Amino acid sequence: MAQLLYGCGLRVMECVRLRVKDVDFGYLQITVRDAKGGRDRITMLPVCLVEPLRRQIEKRRLMHEEDLAAGHGKVYLPGAFAKKNPGAARELGWQYLFASRNRSSDPREKSGSTKESRHHIAETLLQRAVKTAVRDAGINKPASCHTFRHSFATHLLENGYDIRTVQELLGHKDVSTTMIYTHVLNKPGIGSSPREITRSDVKVLLRLCLALTEGQSILRRVDQGFACASAAA
Repeated sequence: MAQLLYGCGLRVMECVRLRVKDVDFGYLQITVRDAKGGRDRITMLPVCLVEPLRRQIEKRRLMHEEDLAAGHGKVYLPGAFAKKNPGAARELGWQYLFASRNRSSDPREKSGSTKESRHHIAETLLQRAVKTAVRDAGINKPASCHTFRHSFATHLLENGYDIRTVQELLGHKDVSTTMIYTHVLNKPGIGSSPREITRSDVKVLLRLCLALTEGQSILRRVDQGFACASAAA
């Protein structure tokens, strides 16, 4: 999930609220629905996340089949769509991509209803995981889930993406909000070569992502690898 925050520029709640059908492997894009301001948008899907997401969807498919067999499997649908197509609540495509381990009663159901649904995971789980990873990676700067989104925007601008494209990917209503990220470029304009991303920038991101997944033993090997590369340079 942390890789989605950085690779797609998602906010925390946008990530946890993703549904299975929002992931498009054919066009390598993710649809973010009902984002900040009530607007939908489309953002990029990194190639390196295709296989992990395929595995996550297969995991959700098996979980959903178990829920259906138990007489559940219904998920909350947005607004008027629930009345227009109530049967969609049991379809795999509408299930949350990152679902809670346990089913629970939907407070929107009538009082006394025994129907249970599987909601998305709590955003605090992701926030705590990132906080722990930052500490374990030895990063002494303030960092949170939203830092990944800031890094996404900054690195797009450094790689030469125009400001309007970045605005659309981030879902900003006003381009002046996106312009805030140009202050880190330290030169006129918004374009620069990808080679200008420093080794330390890459190292920090690698350490944080690896801390979220594989632990300190991997981090030590990353440090060694960067040390060897620096010596060779």
